[in-house]
Amino acid sequence: MISLHNIVKDYRSDAVENRALDEVTLNIEQGEFVSVMGPSGCGKTTLLNIIGLLDTYDSGLYVFRDTDIATLKEKEKVRLRKANVGFVFQNFNLLEELTVYENIELPLVYLGAKQAERTARVGQVLEQISMAHRRHHYPYQLSGGQQQRVAVGRAIVTRPALLLADEPTGNLDTVHGNEIMEMLTALNNEGTTIVMVTHSMHDAAYSQRIVRLLDGRVVAEKKLQHA
Repeated sequence: MISLHNIVKDYRSDAVENRALDEVTLNIEQGEFVSVMGPSGCGKTTLLNIIGLLDTYDSGLYVFRDTDIATLKEKEKVRLRKANVGFVFQNFNLLEELTVYENIELPLVYLGAKQAERTARVGQVLEQISMAHRRHHYPYQLSGGQQQRVAVGRAIVTRPALLLADEPTGNLDTVHGNEIMEMLTALNNEGTTIVMVTHSMHDAAYSQRIVRLLDGRVVAEKKLQHA
């Protein structure tokens, strides 16, 4: 599904050039659950943003679902991202002025889905994330765990083939963090490919493979065995 070969990403300022990714090669198969780990500043979020078509790379080859990303115009990248990728962030990124229902519905509005389809999909997702009873609440009326559930709901309402999660339990206590990890595992079991950035070995243990970055390079990979 995802093939990265010798990906290089530099960030430049007037005085400094920082190499965020240094010839990263990584393949992720359809249906995999992969955790990316490493110290702060090692390139984890940059890698996630490139995979999610939110950021560009300076050199190398990135093939997503048989498409060479370098051949696409910006509008084509946006279209590909909207149709295939969902995002979950550490800080939830919910819109405070919208209800739970409206936050989850928003990606479908952007895609131009009809009202009947939006109603059906949002209703299904609310049940899936156990938030139907909070559908008319606003983010400030929810706990952190509930807000992250809504964020996951918003990410999956378009039924993306790929879900990218950046420290999804970073702002949650252990109980709510485990709930989110169980939810991600269930989504993966249903066929969603997941790439997750995490500092938590506990969370990474839910995945099938751990990729370790250091100084912008892949330095180790480990497959995990689950009972």
